[in-house]
Amino acid sequence: MSDKFILTGIEVFGRHGCSIEEQNLGQKFYVDIELEFDLSKSGRSDDYADTVDYVKILELVEEVVGGTPRRLIEAVAEDVAAKILADFEIVDGVTVTLHKPNAPLKFTYVDAAVKIFRKR
Repeated sequence: MSDKFILTGIEVFGRHGCSIEEQNLGQKFYVDIELEFDLSKSGRSDDYADTVDYVKILELVEEVVGGTPRRLIEAVAEDVAAKILADFEIVDGVTVTLHKPNAPLKFTYVDAAVKIFRKR
């Protein structure tokens, strides 16, 4: 499948991390979602019923990333991907990139991120 519906830079406050400080203070996470499914039907019909409601995707991302704290961003990305595939039958595959740019570390860096691809 080469068609993709893409949402980038979804900002969600979460409390994920290995340290107690990260789970207590929390931080902003940024999520990019790529949904793979056939866009030809909605492209021809111009009908909302033939595509994915991306507001629901945004709500799902907010619910998962803003929800139960996890130690690893890998686990958060897995949760997001699994829920999208479970909740949206039209989606054949999903790529989730989860960015954690503000971990409270003594090092200077631009971003820490994971990128996973899952399919049915």
